[in-house]
Formats: sequence, structure tokens, C-alpha cells
Amino acid sequence: MSILNFGSLNIDHVYQVEHIVRPGETLPSTSYQVFAGGKGANQSAALGQAGAKVFHAGRVGPEGHWLVDKLAGLGVDMRFTLGDEAPTGHALIQVDREGNNAIVLFAGCNTRISEAQIDQTLEEFVRGDILLLQNEINNLPQLMQQAKARGMMICFNPAPFTGEVPGYPLELVDILVVNEGEGSGLSGAQEPRAILEALVKRYPQVKIVLTLGEHGVLYSSPQECFHLPAEQVRAVDTTAAGDTFIGYFLAGLAAGVSARQAMERATRAAALCVTRAGAMDSIPGAAELA
Repeated sequence: MSILNFGSLNIDHVYQVEHIVRPGETLPSTSYQVFAGGKGANQSAALGQAGAKVFHAGRVGPEGHWLVDKLAGLGVDMRFTLGDEAPTGHALIQVDREGNNAIVLFAGCNTRISEAQIDQTLEEFVRGDILLLQNEINNLPQLMQQAKARGMMICFNPAPFTGEVPGYPLELVDILVVNEGEGSGLSGAQEPRAILEALVKRYPQVKIVLTLGEHGVLYSSPQECFHLPAEQVRAVDTTAAGDTFIGYFLAGLAAGVSARQAMERATRAAALCVTRAGAMDSIPGAAELA
């Protein structure tokens, strides 16, 4: 089956700092680097690295075409990514000495996805294919509705979480992947087990993945429910850990392995990712996991 990721492409400007800047504070940075990023692009990169058949649809501005080339080099089919006159999306990322990050995001042409682009792209996919979405582009309800009408499976990662997310047609989603903050925003609960229980009650037919960082991941579907611990590593930069997990997890499901097996591999990939700096450049290849 094919995986279509309709998502963002960003240029990441990464600053190493002693601690995350406080209001009113001016803080020197010990280093500055530019990386390819964006939740959509990172997840496509992870899917490509994991060996999945993945297509990326989105938009880049005049200064962002190198992102297309980079993803293509990682095995991602980029035929559905269009050029745009608006600036490419970008992020300003602070990374502290513990590997924690804070991000300022500028959407740029990521929020210029047209209805015509959606129509023309989805026409190329069939029942049983997977649509992967995040919350860094526009027209998400239309994408969900049209994909479901075509019989596609929908995986949604509502990151970054905004007030619009609860109003999306989430009953159409087949796989919902959230962290604690996103899960709390959707459920109103705070503790992980309570978040999971509330989401299961609200979306009983949806496969729910609740990622807990260093505490692992919780999974629930109508067939099973389990917790998988995280692999313990020393974090250097956590920027693309969640994206790496999602890419490897979805690639496993598309290859026909069980949810637990897919999650075990995704957990290993995410653990290796956080030991490296950067977003897309920190995502490991399948051979490294072996």
C-alpha cells in the first residue's frame, strides 16, 4: 500500500543555548545550524528511511527547493509537492544542554494548500492507501473527508495542537497519534492513563497511540491495549523524535506487521534519533536499527 503524507516542509534554524530563553532575556547561542525540517517533511523522511512507499504533498517557496531534493534522496516521491511564490515555512529552534527544545514556527506556504491541489493529488490514490496528516497545513477537514470518501486509511498527528483541532472530523481518523499535551488538549484529562481512557471513550473505533517520551508509549485499539517502555539513551536533541516514531510505526503497519512489532521498531528508531543533533538529519536509516 502507498502512504501519502500531506504535510509541511520547513527550514529549521537551530540555536544551541544554555537554557530556553526566558521573557525579557537576551541569551548568547553557542552554535547555529540550518536543517531541513517540518513535521510533515520529517515524518516523510522517517517513512523513506524505514523503507515505506511514501509520497509527500505540500508546498515550498523559492528558497526551499533544496528540501524537495533532500527528501527525494531519502526515498520520498516528491511529485505532489508544488512550488509557491510565498516563503517556505521555517522554524526558530532553541535546544538547551539537556536536549530540550522550544520552537517558534512560521507557516509560510504550508498554509496555502488549495482545494485544487487536494483534488488532483487524492485522485492518484486508491482504497486501502494511507493518508498521513499533521497540523501544520490548512484545509485538514477537507483532506480527511475526501480521503475517507475514497476509502483511504487516515493517520492524524495533531501537532502542533491548536484550538481548531477538536473541531476537525476526528471520527474519520483510523489512527490517532498524540503526545501528552495533545492528548490532554483533546480529552481534558492530565494523567496518561486518564487521557487514554477518555480518548478511547470518545473515539472507540480509533487506534490510539499516546507517546510519553522517556516513559515509552501507550497503545489502544478495539483489539488490544498495552504499554511499551522507551529505550534509555542520553538525549542530545529531541526535535524529531516523535516524527521518527510515527514514520517507523506507520511504515511497519503498512508492511503488515503487528502494532506491537511496529511500535518496538519505532521506539528503537526514536531512541537513536535523540542521540543526534537536528531534525531530519537525525533520523536513522533502517540498516542502523539492525
